Amino acid sequence: MSFTDILLIGVGLSMDAFAVSMCQGVSMKKLDLRRAALIALFFGGFQALMPLLGFSLGSTFASAVTIGPWIAAALLLILGVKMLIEGIRDKEEAPSDVGTIGRLFVLAIATSIDAFAVGVSFSMQEGVVWLTGGTSIFLAVSVIGVTTFVLSLIGVWIGNRFGLKYHRAATIFGGAVLILIGIKVLLEALGILPDFLRCDAVSAALDLHILTL
Repeated sequence: MSFTDILLIGVGLSMDAFAVSMCQGVSMKKLDLRRAALIALFFGGFQALMPLLGFSLGSTFASAVTIGPWIAAALLLILGVKMLIEGIRDKEEAPSDVGTIGRLFVLAIATSIDAFAVGVSFSMQEGVVWLTGGTSIFLAVSVIGVTTFVLSLIGVWIGNRFGLKYHRAATIFGGAVLILIGIKVLLEALGILPDFLRCDAVSAALDLHILTL
């Protein structure tokens, strides 16, 4: 597996985290670089940790790949509805802190379920190894984590810039984004999501596995 393959998978996996990071940026009355870095660290960290766990556990816990999306969809839908209601009820008050540690933890897990699936698929490829003799899993997860970290930082900045002038509309938009991502994850779990709407990070990883057989 080439560096380019890993980078493309990392970009694909980070799209949900990027969108959710924009929602977090909306909550900031003023751009806080320390909080932005914390948000990016959560998303980047979990995007790196989950494929490492998937690779370690391999096919033994492959059933978690089918259960995980349902949990992720539920978490995203609940948080999205909550954020949507907060936006509708907002009357030009100070933005609520949607970037608390607890919520970031939940969102980071919800947006990194696909990364666990990719880690499982990595474990099925002979070319992906722990250290030497192929593509190191540590290199792969580092690229995925750093890619997500950088894109999450950019997402927070974009969300903050948009939300400064249009906080109420941006909060409603952010909640809608979370709901849409949750619906997308749910449709993927049901196997009825149209191909042109798919974020093919997992499919790409599985295709790479097939090509190596």
